[in-house]
Amino acid sequence: MKNQISKIRLAKYLAMTGLCSRRAATRHIRDGRITLNAKLANHVDTVTLNENEPLAPIDDIILFDNRLIPCIEAKSYWLLHKAVGTDSRLLQDDPSSLLHLLPQSPRLYPVGRLDKDSRGLLLLTNDGTLTHQLLHPSFKHKKTYQVRLNKTFDDTFLNAMAKGVQYKSITTQPCTINRLNEDHFKIVLTQGLNRQIRRMCQTLGYRVIDLKRIAMEGLTLGPLPEGEKRELTQTEITELLSAIYQ
Repeated sequence: MKNQISKIRLAKYLAMTGLCSRRAATRHIRDGRITLNAKLANHVDTVTLNENEPLAPIDDIILFDNRLIPCIEAKSYWLLHKAVGTDSRLLQDDPSSLLHLLPQSPRLYPVGRLDKDSRGLLLLTNDGTLTHQLLHPSFKHKKTYQVRLNKTFDDTFLNAMAKGVQYKSITTQPCTINRLNEDHFKIVLTQGLNRQIRRMCQTLGYRVIDLKRIAMEGLTLGPLPEGEKRELTQTEITELLSAIYQ
């Protein structure tokens, strides 16, 4: 078979290797942490691939913090039922870090974060393109949460949350919210700002007691016990990718 040569942007290639998301790869290039063929990389650099065997670049040597970046891994998708107290940041010296729950191989990264006081569904993958699609606000992918507050709330609270809440210099986008009982509600977000639900509630005079992510697009936790992880089934992978790239 004749080799088909293609060139892709360096940041996209770094995401394909599972090193990080494309957004993080752009930051690493900006910060001078990536070298390409013994020179500091820049954002317009490209990597040459053989399309018939696209697991390693042709003749290009790419280093991250002076360490050789491994070839592209086969894509892997896992689901974690994160417990309260687990830190979603990948910190080697922090015993509470998610890093210590990940397998040695493949190298997985969380798609977004749940803060340390929150629990629920966390998608783990080495698919940088999928991570970018799910996290970038312009794609408006749905994430569903169940939330318990420190006191009962009325319809005024629900209406304010649904329309959008202003805090600091931010006004949140409209969202879907439904009452579950006197102090519980379910909310569907497409925005995903840092600690968004907690800050929205705080602005309206409430404090979040419990926050659990129960779904991301079509993925749900199901019976997966808290603190446990599993690989996605082929059906789940197919449905997730179809929903994201439709």
